[in-house]
Amino acid sequence: MEQSTSSGPRIERSLTLSFIGDWGQANFHRICSWLTQQFCDRAGPRSRVAIWSMRGGGIEALEQVYNGEAQLCIATPAKLMPAALTGEGIFASSGPMANLRTLAVLPQRDRMMFAIDPKFGIKSFEDLRRVKPPLRIATSLDDGTNFIGYVAMRLMEAHGITEDILKSWGGSYILSVRPEQAIENMRLGKADAVLQEAIMTPWWRDLMENHKLVPIPVEADAMARIAGHYGFEPATIRSKFWDAVPEEIPTLDFSDFLVIVRDDMPDDLAYLLTWCLVETREEIEAQYAHIPLERSPLTYPLDPFAMAKPSIPLHPAAKRFYEESKYLP
Repeated sequence: MEQSTSSGPRIERSLTLSFIGDWGQANFHRICSWLTQQFCDRAGPRSRVAIWSMRGGGIEALEQVYNGEAQLCIATPAKLMPAALTGEGIFASSGPMANLRTLAVLPQRDRMMFAIDPKFGIKSFEDLRRVKPPLRIATSLDDGTNFIGYVAMRLMEAHGITEDILKSWGGSYILSVRPEQAIENMRLGKADAVLQEAIMTPWWRDLMENHKLVPIPVEADAMARIAGHYGFEPATIRSKFWDAVPEEIPTLDFSDFLVIVRDDMPDDLAYLLTWCLVETREEIEAQYAHIPLERSPLTYPLDPFAMAKPSIPLHPAAKRFYEESKYLP
């Protein structure tokens, strides 16, 4: 039987690539699996791609692409990543990684959210500073590798609550790496509050609707103190996003996935991968279409015009693809 020929550009030589996804069971791995299949269908006969799981909080994925240990990784939140180019913020210990580029941004709507057990009667950061309760707050490690923990701690500090201040109240941070670990610590009663992203997940819905956690709005003054730093932009969670929360919640944006490579990736490879991301996007959309749009970890349908506008500059061959396809002027 004659094998069918995949459409689109092709690379005749066989390539062995390494992609870095997530911890193994989340959205980055799913995206990498889709991209791997589409790429291998259009590359030389012995082409193969390894998808690596990471152990830490995400920064190591960018470092390994920068060092040439891998050819591609995915990272979020997108607005935090330009600091990698200049070595600022969480990337200060890594130093500038100026040769990083992107193939696409995959839009997804997420927020950093702080919520407290209703037994404390706390409804605002003002209440929190006045009452000084001995809260155990479940969040991610701020260890220099974890984007979630880095953003979470800067948000608390902007509200005048450092870790030392929290400890002076008799409180503490209950730290883990992944979002679902922090949520589980809250659900099991190991914590009194949770500060996390991934608000579209069933884990968050269970806490907000069944455990009746109280959302704590980000204060405008605190937002003003961190606004302008890479990755810190205001956002809201709409009213009734959770049935038990009738009001809109001011919070912090934590959106969008970047597909990151180096600027010296061969042009034909970068072009083909970008073509696969855009022109076979219905294959990944189908994996999320059963989830209501607002609850989906990936915003669908993917819009090529939006995909062409990442927060880190495009690889030159990716830019050429978007220009030739009229997705960029």
